[in-house]
Amino acid sequence: MSTRIREITNGPDEAGDGAIRRRSEDTGLSTESQGIKAFSLRKTQYFQLARNTLLENTAIDFSVFREKGRVFELVIRADPRLPVILDKGKIAKIHNSKHEIIIENRDIPLYQAYLEVGLSQYRLAEDVQTVRRVSLLKETSKILMKDLLDNPDSTEKIEEIKTSVIAIIDTLFENADMIRNMLSLSQYDYYTYTHCVDVAVLSAGVGVAIGLGRDEVLNLGIGAMLHDIGKSAIAPEILNKQGKLDSIEYQTIQQHVQAGVSILRKHKAIPEGSYDAVSQHHEKLSGKGYPFGLRGGEITLFGRITGIADCYDALTTNRVYKKALRPFDALNCISQESKDYDQELLKTFVKMLGKGKVET
Repeated sequence: MSTRIREITNGPDEAGDGAIRRRSEDTGLSTESQGIKAFSLRKTQYFQLARNTLLENTAIDFSVFREKGRVFELVIRADPRLPVILDKGKIAKIHNSKHEIIIENRDIPLYQAYLEVGLSQYRLAEDVQTVRRVSLLKETSKILMKDLLDNPDSTEKIEEIKTSVIAIIDTLFENADMIRNMLSLSQYDYYTYTHCVDVAVLSAGVGVAIGLGRDEVLNLGIGAMLHDIGKSAIAPEILNKQGKLDSIEYQTIQQHVQAGVSILRKHKAIPEGSYDAVSQHHEKLSGKGYPFGLRGGEITLFGRITGIADCYDALTTNRVYKKALRPFDALNCISQESKDYDQELLKTFVKMLGKGKVET
């Protein structure tokens, strides 16, 4: 793995940041570490919105915030008793924000109801209606994935995730170009549940593009959606750390692959064909990946596809210490890792995104 890719995907900060940190006499932790830990825990209390789902002249009954550094700022105050109409000014405030748009977890049901009601109560053009349906599918998948990460032993949530993947697969088979509307094209901040959905969409899109049958794409999509479920076993202060990981934290993160397989083995509903996407998405053709250091043909098709999708989504995601790459630059970065990634699959991946008119 190149230094460039490792840095952006939250690899260890071997050089360190050189900051001087004061130790707390009571805890032995630096004040900086305490602040990061507190913020990381608070961050889990919010849900990341796709801002394009909020439409002008519609009413919301939930408050909207933005994540600015380690501060959660109120953008619009609303609740079921005092709903707010999103006029042009409020929409501009949301859409033009350089920071992540979020809501409190407790308001997720209100947000989901807003998405569903919008399809039936507001007069929308046919093309807008189509995009709205896809947005609902995407946002619902994120909510389900968030719920599963919070409760990975839930058989019910696993079944709901499978149903969600089926809907995504059916949409892509009906119109492969709809992949554009399923992806978060803005350079958004990293949230595991959003990343899982995007990797599932990207992987399934490649499966459709190379001519896999529906059942194969479904197995691929399920595995890709669940590829990071092992991160549910990682402490939030490490998973959401607002800075580069040190070597010990990075090794802890690497354990999510095998932890994910162990979690899924408890669920009989997971197709056997889906496991390769989970266990091999960090393997590299060069043998420099993890956890097994597989080489070349030892890595299955699903492992190769999910590996490309996972890396691309990580490169195009904002982190506090590293800005997201533009899609073109991310693809160029991956293509330079010719010994690590399947170049034929990468060509298909590029063509797929080109048809989806991904911005560069």
